[in-house]
Amino acid sequence: MATTPSRPAIAAAGLRKSFGNLVVLDGIDLHVAEGTIFALLGPNGAGKTTTVQILSTLIGADGGEIRVAGHDPARDPDEVRAAIGVTGQFSAVDNLLTGEENLILMADLHHLGRAEGRRRAAGLLDQFDLAGAAKKPVATYSGGMRRRLDLAMGLVGDPRLVFLDEPTAGLDPRSRRTMWQIIRDLAADGVTVFLTTQYLEEADRLADRIALLDHGRLVAEGSPDELKRLVPGGHIRLQFADFDGLEAAARALGEGVREEEELALNVPSDGGVKSLRTLLDRLDAVSIEVEELSVHTPDLDDVFLALTGRTEHTKESVR
Repeated sequence: MATTPSRPAIAAAGLRKSFGNLVVLDGIDLHVAEGTIFALLGPNGAGKTTTVQILSTLIGADGGEIRVAGHDPARDPDEVRAAIGVTGQFSAVDNLLTGEENLILMADLHHLGRAEGRRRAAGLLDQFDLAGAAKKPVATYSGGMRRRLDLAMGLVGDPRLVFLDEPTAGLDPRSRRTMWQIIRDLAADGVTVFLTTQYLEEADRLADRIALLDHGRLVAEGSPDELKRLVPGGHIRLQFADFDGLEAAARALGEGVREEEELALNVPSDGGVKSLRTLLDRLDAVSIEVEELSVHTPDLDDVFLALTGRTEHTKESVR
């Protein structure tokens, strides 16, 4: 019996938006599967925040067909708002209230009732490691704590689709890692996460699929590995037990850069399974044994530079 494919969490075709003479979104298409992490990557001014604002009903589009959680944001904004959670670039928490009070206020806005609101607030404080600071004013929180509380407030209504607009902007490396794990946990629970970010490594580590937005247009989309295979520079590194093996492989393959001291041969490749299988079959056909093998592909910084002609300056290594 054939199965019916699940409805996408987000589907947009020909999405357009201008502010005066400035074209911000120039007919982009988006398809986000339920239960996945989708990253919209791009520099400042690329149109990421505008995309989130349209999809979350904050502003209207100038054109295009849009469905968010199965609803049209223009015709059924209340249905969309009931299905989503949104965490913007800037914290929406009230500094004069405690963390617990912020969450209870949000629960009241969702009409959860007193007992359910307090239960939901307590659960989120535990989930986001904020229980110890629940009774403290938010003004005393660190940047990472405020960001976690901000995200928790967006989850009070138990949404199945969450928009996170640059959720780790300005955070230190430790706080950024903590936020990454929270995002992974949300996806593991079946929540769809639409993430915008300037951080290339963030998108690489978290996203199932990435769309690269530049000057209002999508210039590439795919899994992190698929995007990395779009640009040259990838190779397979073969290491051999002795010099004879290296020599034989170089002759058999007729290409590659030798590292004679390391007894290694770097062979150009897109890093795909098919390419790897073909390479190994060629070596096996002439009975050449490989001691070690590793696949090296360009990173997303290389992809960004190749597709947009500029370096992404907000790339940051978090170890």
